[in-house]
Amino acid sequence: MATWIWIVIVIVALIAGVALGFFIARQYMMKYLKDNPPINEDMLRIMMMQMGQKPSQKKINQMMTQMNKASTKPPTKK
Repeated sequence: MATWIWIVIVIVALIAGVALGFFIARQYMMKYLKDNPPINEDMLRIMMMQMGQKPSQKKINQMMTQMNKASTKPPTKK
């Protein structure tokens, strides 16, 4: 078989692998977010009530802000 045919086969396989990997990863993340939704204000309110605290809207807003800040903050090097 000619060398150029092998090169074409490798390039096609690489493109197919990238496309397949993208769609598999996308499906996995959609399923993960469906099974484990991110925390919202209602979930936070329920958690605080279960811990015996009376949640005010100000307290919930503060906790949501802290959680958003902590999740977007880059990890520190030690």
